[in-house]
Amino acid sequence: MSIAWLRERMEQWADHPAIVWNDHPFLYRDLLARLQMWHQALDRHDVGTGQVVTIEGDYSPNAVSLLLALIERNTIVVPLTRSVAAQREEFLDIAEVQVVVSFDDDDRWRIERRARPVTNPLTCQLIERGHPGLVLFSSGSTGKSKAALHDFIPLLEKFQVPRHRRVTLTFLLLDHIGGINTLFYTLANGGTVVAVPSRDPDVVCRAIETHRAQTLPTSPTFLNLLLISEAYKRYDLSSLELITYGTEVMPESTLQRIHALFPNVQLLQTYGLSELGILRSKSRDSSSLWVKIGGEGFETKIVDGVLWIRARSAMLGYLNAPSPFDEEGWMNTQDVVEVDGEYIRILGRRSEIINVGGQKVYPAEVESVLLQMPNVKDVAVTGESNPITGQIVTARFNLFEPEDPNEFKRRVRAFCRERLAPYKIPVKIIITDDKQHSARFKKMRRSSP
Repeated sequence: MSIAWLRERMEQWADHPAIVWNDHPFLYRDLLARLQMWHQALDRHDVGTGQVVTIEGDYSPNAVSLLLALIERNTIVVPLTRSVAAQREEFLDIAEVQVVVSFDDDDRWRIERRARPVTNPLTCQLIERGHPGLVLFSSGSTGKSKAALHDFIPLLEKFQVPRHRRVTLTFLLLDHIGGINTLFYTLANGGTVVAVPSRDPDVVCRAIETHRAQTLPTSPTFLNLLLISEAYKRYDLSSLELITYGTEVMPESTLQRIHALFPNVQLLQTYGLSELGILRSKSRDSSSLWVKIGGEGFETKIVDGVLWIRARSAMLGYLNAPSPFDEEGWMNTQDVVEVDGEYIRILGRRSEIINVGGQKVYPAEVESVLLQMPNVKDVAVTGESNPITGQIVTARFNLFEPEDPNEFKRRVRAFCRERLAPYKIPVKIIITDDKQHSARFKKMRRSSP
């Protein structure tokens, strides 16, 4: 059994809460009972080793226990959430899904079979090994979504090392590498997963207060929304001990404001990719963007200012794209970094860097300045092609209150002149009501060629 060690631990903590769902706690013994129920149900529906199965749901007791049962049965699991509803059929076809188990808001489920043979060589290779698998789709923020196929065994290996036991809010979705990491870290250490029905700041803060959550794994975009909403003023968040942030570059101004609001909470930058898993990390301190990453099973190197990683838990490959690994197993993350001893500072994706007359502009740096302006709710900075300078800096703003566009543009440039080099100042300024982030609470940028 591929996760016998996890089942043994869960049995030790039988009377402790494993999941809080719809504000109701479910004990580890409840999960184990549902796990047995699922094995019986999967037998009835002839779902076994080597089949490709989608879980459509969130962190409900039935969905989590099904995930565990599917791993024990050595199936290939494809978690999907409502955030990718528009791409559902495309994703099912790419992964060659044969069985879909869907959950409704009351945790009721139904099974749908699909007449689909498995032909992808990578999936066939994993099936021959007799190992459980995991397919994760990228957010598509830099282009078409890619399907990463993992062998679940090495991906779960690191969780066998005992670590801190915490009550953790599940902010990152179940179809995200960060969500999978949160779930298994928590279950492997006898902690409690607190599920939330939405990622609205008030909903999240209420759940922290009600269930005394100690850890909030989230994104810089959500932390900015938390600041904007001022939901932190309406709830008792004193139980929080740790806020982890990743998935995108953190604007320094956002980090400093969060640190000032929560001086007794440890702020930890995390780093991971769907292709590699989540690395262990250590921020220099809670107010610093300098971070040390690595840990057992991971190797890092910097080549021409870009981070490369080799991981024991690396995916087998993409189901719908060429492999990103070189002959020695290293992956170019495309993240440009600065180095200070053992620490790095992530500046941004190479594809998002704006080139203004040969000078590099990092969107997160400009956004960090613009977010300090009065009446600015959110901003996304991108590059736009220009026949003279190659590119110009473009900024799309969400405002709290309507403002005369011409006056606002003058205000932006005056504010920036004191804080940014001239080539970093936005040339094109757009006011929009459109959201600047995806369903995964990651900043959406689209640079023009």
